[in-house]
Amino acid sequence: MSAMAAPYAAMVMDARNGEVIHSENADTRLHPASLTKMMTLYIVFEAVQNGEISMDTAVRISQKAAAEPPSKLGLRAGSTIQLRYLVRAAAIKSANDAATALAEAISGSEAAFARRMNRTAKALGMSRTTFKNAHGLTESGHLSSARDMTILGRHLLYDYPQFYNLFQRRSTDAGIKAVSNTNRRFLDSYQGADGIKTGYTRAAGFNLVASAERGSERIIVTVFGGNSTASRNAQVAKLMDLGFNKAPSRMALRTPRKPPYLGPDTSAPAETVIARSQTPSTNTRAKSIRVVAAAVKTSLRPTARPVAEPVLPDALVAELKQDIQSVLEEVQTAEVREIAATSAQVAIAAPASNAAVEAVIAEQKTAPSASVKPVVRPRTLVLASAKTPQAAPTQPVVKREAEVVTRISTSGGRHWGINVGRFSSRHAAEKALLTTALAEMATLDGSLRKVVNGARGFDANFMGLTRDAADLACRRLQARQVTCFMIGPS
Repeated sequence: MSAMAAPYAAMVMDARNGEVIHSENADTRLHPASLTKMMTLYIVFEAVQNGEISMDTAVRISQKAAAEPPSKLGLRAGSTIQLRYLVRAAAIKSANDAATALAEAISGSEAAFARRMNRTAKALGMSRTTFKNAHGLTESGHLSSARDMTILGRHLLYDYPQFYNLFQRRSTDAGIKAVSNTNRRFLDSYQGADGIKTGYTRAAGFNLVASAERGSERIIVTVFGGNSTASRNAQVAKLMDLGFNKAPSRMALRTPRKPPYLGPDTSAPAETVIARSQTPSTNTRAKSIRVVAAAVKTSLRPTARPVAEPVLPDALVAELKQDIQSVLEEVQTAEVREIAATSAQVAIAAPASNAAVEAVIAEQKTAPSASVKPVVRPRTLVLASAKTPQAAPTQPVVKREAEVVTRISTSGGRHWGINVGRFSSRHAAEKALLTTALAEMATLDGSLRKVVNGARGFDANFMGLTRDAADLACRRLQARQVTCFMIGPS
């Protein structure tokens, strides 16, 4: 299969910092073909990460999606399939029916999804791109450029590294059948190649956005308008070599700025929902309810209900004051009697008259607010504590042997961990850990997310697991096509 006289464009970029190494007609607006699916998948990854939809969501296939022309997975109208299988089919086989089904699952219709694609393209800085559909089949005004598709490929790599490994699979299970990668020839022939996406239509020619990593270097190459699969792959390989030859071996990683999450498209017109009575009469008309599809940005906290201060009756207040005054007088009288009793005991060594005690009590009754002056202790009174204590008998000191304290582990054998990938930046590793933890809460709950900076990158690890828990977590993640291996106590 070959394309006749499709316009040629190319770009070579150092993925680490976004520096352009080579470009030719890079800003010319051309037909992107199935490179469009890169944006479709980018938005799906965004929606999954932000909780709009799950990889396990069952998607019902519409008549429109089932009727898309090849390349296609062969979906039937009315059937259901998990979102993850649609993602695999769109990324690996470049299935048009899967791409349309993804668009409808995220935005309700392909037209609404196209609006979100254009909004996202603008946020990414893709100034020469306009999307009309989710699959990339030729449509008037559906155009992009080599520069814009290179930018998109770089964002796919760094914004959603937890999903990027999907593009390097040679084949995968797409639910209803296994599918092969349309880019497998280049992946097998070029050292270090690990993605990203092919595209072909008669109007576009043979397109490819490819990425390869060798050591600490990573290059992204985009080619539009190849004459055949073989000639396009040869040109991409030539430009890859150019990029690796010109790129410095050491380069500070400056990942692209990820655009802020804006949620579902809020510019869509209001949806009309027809509500019908369960027992309609011939004279009853259906009611049209306008529902505006908009994301809730903030939730207002309700104002607390004002509560009046309790008001006590004047009689009750007066009674309470009288009770308090009575209690105070009783307490003060008791204190005076206690002091008088103490003074009487002291009088054993130096007698004091009872009249003095009565005088003290009378004085306290007449002036309850005045403090009582303590009686001076007689000099002849000797306190027991003033006596010279006898020396205690000396006891021999018993020398104790040193005790050895052993630290008892409280981890319950949680010395195992798992690794879910190695990434080019700490930020990418942390995002992968968070996404994996949310997807696999059943087995990873209570584990410690840890990013280890090694010579070859940043390892994303979950630590603090038992051996059985680590083994179960890895088996469940591998079943979801997530790379995982166990880390032992050593």
